[in-house]
Amino acid sequence: MIWLAAAAPMGLLAWVVWPALRVRVPMHPGMLFWFLMILGMVWQCVLSLLVLRKELGTLRWSTLAPRIWAQHPRDPETGRARVRLWWVLVPLIAVFGVITLLADWFGPFLGGRWLSAPQGTDVRQLADPQFAGQWWILAVAVVSSVFNYLLGEELLFRGVLLPRMRGVFGRADWFVNNVLFTLYHVHKFWVLPSVFLTSLPFSWAAARYRTIWFSVVLHGIEGIVLLVMVTAVVGGLVG
Repeated sequence: MIWLAAAAPMGLLAWVVWPALRVRVPMHPGMLFWFLMILGMVWQCVLSLLVLRKELGTLRWSTLAPRIWAQHPRDPETGRARVRLWWVLVPLIAVFGVITLLADWFGPFLGGRWLSAPQGTDVRQLADPQFAGQWWILAVAVVSSVFNYLLGEELLFRGVLLPRMRGVFGRADWFVNNVLFTLYHVHKFWVLPSVFLTSLPFSWAAARYRTIWFSVVLHGIEGIVLLVMVTAVVGGLVG
């Protein structure tokens, strides 16, 4: 099962490998956790390519692109590509912003006290003055963003899985995809309710307009926030 092949390694890296290494490796536990999560997302990229290579017999872009919906958005009624549909991103970004704010505000009520991030497992916990001047961390953030919002999670869930789900789940394909995407976050169990809410626009937009780029852009907004946060930390603006 493709989903299990992606979720299980993330869970093992987070809750088996990380606890074992954090007492042996002379590295900030938060940075170690981050490196392990990047490793898991790199595996998702490899897994996606293996699945696509087996299915298509080639990774030639001309064959790969339509399979993973790396294309202009399609009209939901006619199925024809329409460049003007890119404007749909404007209200989608606004909706995503509102949902994100609501998820943040109601986070304590959604998860309760029992859903809290263990020390060292939330990237926001790296907002520490000790990292000022360590610009290599910005490079780590860039690599993390590429594999999180493009070559890892998005390629696997909206590129590999979602296009195949309509035949099984019909019009509920986007919702089931979102459920799978949420449950995959076993490595960040404390944000499961928030992930479910904030990622709804990703799967819906990708499925309705048959383009992975809508979900990449929406999900990638988180990457922009991450890069800004990391730049502030390593630039000495935090602390």
